[in-house]
Amino acid sequence: MNVKRIAILASIFGLVSSTVIGCTNNSQNGNTATNTDTNTETNTATNVSAESKGVTENAKLRGVGFTVGDLSNPFFVVMGQAVEAAAKKIGGNDVKVIVASSAYDLNQQTNQIENFIAANTDIIVLNAADKAGIKPAVERAKQAGKIVIAVDTGADGGVDATITTNNVKAGELGCQYIADRLKGKGNVVIVNGPPVESVLQRVSGCEKVLSKYPDLKILSKNQNAEGSRDGGLRVMTDLLTTFPKIDAVFAINDPSGVGAELAAKQARRKDFFIVGVDGAPEAIKAIADTNGIYAATATQNPRGMATQAVQVGNDILHGKKPSSSTILLTPKLITKDNVSTEKGW
Repeated sequence: MNVKRIAILASIFGLVSSTVIGCTNNSQNGNTATNTDTNTETNTATNVSAESKGVTENAKLRGVGFTVGDLSNPFFVVMGQAVEAAAKKIGGNDVKVIVASSAYDLNQQTNQIENFIAANTDIIVLNAADKAGIKPAVERAKQAGKIVIAVDTGADGGVDATITTNNVKAGELGCQYIADRLKGKGNVVIVNGPPVESVLQRVSGCEKVLSKYPDLKILSKNQNAEGSRDGGLRVMTDLLTTFPKIDAVFAINDPSGVGAELAAKQARRKDFFIVGVDGAPEAIKAIADTNGIYAATATQNPRGMATQAVQVGNDILHGKKPSSSTILLTPKLITKDNVSTEKGW
């Protein structure tokens, strides 16, 4: 099925079923986290500490449901591909895989989880649209005996495990690059995004670094570009009109960063540079452009996160709990200096 068709169907119906081909713990600095290299796609939490209640070693994986923020974002399309591939690898072609786009709508995501429960999926992989708001739906899934794995961002309600990038670290890496390049002095804007935990943590990490430099001024940090290219274009166009002197931009993800770069091109502005998060192919291409203003991105590993989510869920299905309920993947920074060696997703 064509990727664009997947996104369209997901947006219209909130659910894409069967074969789909084709972004935590409250503190990401907690001592219980297990750091996993961002380039390792199948490094599962194989160390187990206890058997889960009500499961047996003979349990067979029958179905996996994945509800994700936005299938118009290539990051989440890759995650959907990885969820399906991991499920099929474990359970064969008979495993039912459902991938749904919530469009960051809590009510829609709640309905999707209810559909997963009704469809007798064993594992629900959850990219929460609202960490706290999704709690009742997670609790209902748990009461129904489902295994719930949060991925890319945290979720309340008693999820069995959380697998995500160390988003605080991603924000720190990006904004340390900004501070170093500006030599601790200048005007910075933050192109923000949906108020999900991963985004909040990236902004927190960024602000933590920038606060160390009294001559670095954050001109704006509350404009929500919705994590999209169109949103980045819209927000950055407004920011360029409002602030005539901008030295650097921190975008909470690469799609919004690429949109911000497009706004700069339309305004014929090259007096600042952009740093994003994701390591998306389009950002890699933009960074490799020696004439472009996209300067850096802190990487994520969507394929690795999604693969581990299914594998950890299957371990729990077979009575094996991970030694830590939170698994953090360590980001790295891609810049114009090392982009030529980066393979991307």
